[in-house]
Amino acid sequence: MPLAYHLQFINLLAALLLLIAFAMLSQRRIVGLVTLFAWQGAALSLATAIVAWSTGQHHLYYSAGLTLVLKVMVMPWFFYRLVKRLDVNREVEPMINIPTTMLIGIALVIFAFNLAMPISQMAGTVMRSTLGIAMACVLLSFLMMITRSKAITQVIGFMAMENGLFFAATSATYGMPLVVEMGVALDVMIALFVLGIMSFQIRESFDSMDLKHMESLKER
Repeated sequence: MPLAYHLQFINLLAALLLLIAFAMLSQRRIVGLVTLFAWQGAALSLATAIVAWSTGQHHLYYSAGLTLVLKVMVMPWFFYRLVKRLDVNREVEPMINIPTTMLIGIALVIFAFNLAMPISQMAGTVMRSTLGIAMACVLLSFLMMITRSKAITQVIGFMAMENGLFFAATSATYGMPLVVEMGVALDVMIALFVLGIMSFQIRESFDSMDLKHMESLKER
């Protein structure tokens, strides 16, 4: 298969990642948000595997497999289980209404493409054209984090931002060293463990997963 076909398929997956990022930004149900996160992980894993095959960067196969196991299987299963245990399968009320959030998201995408343009011209990878999309995914995930008030949705936003950062690293330098990726994976697993404990503590203390209730705490 000619290399141009590889680039076209990678660009298609990059566009899918951006579309999923916008869908996550507008999603109002936690279960739907978890499903979109799993699909984003699957697209990222497939894109990484294609880059590994087309460029001979064999360490990316391990990255693709790690992404598939963690982002498509383990984490969604954990989030689904957490949502069921905490009984928070209801609509998420964002701090900013959806139309305004989407407009801000479009502005962030334009900013990301302009910011990535000079960087992508210096990159020597076959994925340099997708760097703008990768940075846009990072900014959209960050926007989702700051416009949501529930702990679970903020953690999902953080994980989605990590997806964007990994895609950006793959676009610019064919990924990070494997030892770094294993360290990140360990940090992610620890973060999930802490999230589970923190979520139950917040629910027991405030009978809600909304972090705005923590503003009621006063120093004594």
